[in-house]
Amino acid sequence: MAATRVLTAAAATTQPTSCFLSKRAFLLPAKTSCLSFNRRALVLKSKQPFSCSAIYNPQTKVQEEGPSETLDYRVFFLDGSSGKKVSPWHDIPLTLGDGVFNFIVEIPKESKAKMEVATDEDYTPIKQDTKKGKLRYYPYNINWNYGLLPQTWEDPSQANPEVEGAFGDNDPVDVVEIGEAQRKIGEVLKIKPLAALAMIDEGELDWKIVAISLDDPKAHLVNDVDDVEKHFPGTLTAIRDWFRDYKIPDGKPANRFGLGDKPANKDYALKIIHETNESWAKLVKRSVDAGDLSLF
Repeated sequence: MAATRVLTAAAATTQPTSCFLSKRAFLLPAKTSCLSFNRRALVLKSKQPFSCSAIYNPQTKVQEEGPSETLDYRVFFLDGSSGKKVSPWHDIPLTLGDGVFNFIVEIPKESKAKMEVATDEDYTPIKQDTKKGKLRYYPYNINWNYGLLPQTWEDPSQANPEVEGAFGDNDPVDVVEIGEAQRKIGEVLKIKPLAALAMIDEGELDWKIVAISLDDPKAHLVNDVDDVEKHFPGTLTAIRDWFRDYKIPDGKPANRFGLGDKPANKDYALKIIHETNESWAKLVKRSVDAGDLSLF
């Protein structure tokens, strides 16, 4: 029987969230709120306008279906008021204003089941990744909370000239949250970005945004990459090395990192978030080919 638990997601600020209608260009002015709207009215083969009712205060229920660590296991997100399914990727807003963003936990720290949003399934639930029909696990525990930024997308048709011309990996942007608490699958946290790592995985660009939850005891101490080195010494190197080496036990080559193998600062991380939010906007507008990706 599916278990259901309620998680309190990041509360909205009084600042309005940008919301564009289908007849307007999906352009984000610099340093403004990123796109946040609900496209549940979107039907892939229709030409009807988008619904423009963002979940500004996403009180959500997380509904687990199927036994954990099985091929059938899914974690669905439900709107707290209506009980209807929503997409954690598309329907939870990216930004809350004032440099605060929503982060959705896929993999709790000190665990190794490789959980991810199923970008090709309706409502994009969280599931355990598979390879050749078998569940995937990291060879050892990940030491940080790991997940995604909603309403972002790394466009596989766009080459990044700053990172060896690598193309996007066709997924939302990943977040490595360095706070002390182990979080739960499906938890929605308010975070502030601190740095960015440009991982290149089998030729694809796979950004890692290093961030901290605002409720962490050390959150007030860190605001940029240098603060991470000061208050979390060795953490950025440990993150880079973990993601560089985790495929080696399976006989694969190590991943590589662009930008001189070093973490970029907060401003650069915000630039990446802004650009990938713009790419996501084009995706849900269907200005680019979605392929097998689910847009609802």
